[in-house]
Amino acid sequence: MKHVFPHALRLAACAALVSSVATAALAQDPAKAPERSQVKVNFIDHSADSLIDRDTAVAVMAANVPARLWRVYPASKYALLSQVEGGVTGAGTCVVTARVILLPLTPTVRAVLFRPQKTATAFDSVAGAGREQCQAVAREKLKEATTAVVSALVKT
Repeated sequence: MKHVFPHALRLAACAALVSSVATAALAQDPAKAPERSQVKVNFIDHSADSLIDRDTAVAVMAANVPARLWRVYPASKYALLSQVEGGVTGAGTCVVTARVILLPLTPTVRAVLFRPQKTATAFDSVAGAGREQCQAVAREKLKEATTAVVSALVKT
């Protein structure tokens, strides 16, 4: 037992030394310090690329989801899933359906568990719309569905 204690003491001393050096380094250079006001978010997108790409969908949701939602429903336990489907029909009508779902994650591997906690769907059709107009409708409907889910979950 005498051999274990000195080893544990040395290990604790090394850990304290590394911790103090790291703290001192971050204190000297504020650009390297982690930002405490950042809130972890968890967005998943399963949209048709012809209507909205993943980066745009995530940007629309991020712009419409307040940090307060992630404090009530932490990203380590929940994810927001977006799905935008549709397109321009042969007759030139743009048809768009946007759905946003709050889903829990499994506790062990943090995989999405399809047990929707809250769902909102927004849809629209616009006659005589081209591809760009249809993409604009897709962004607007995704914003509408995201806002509906957020307003149902947290007071804004």
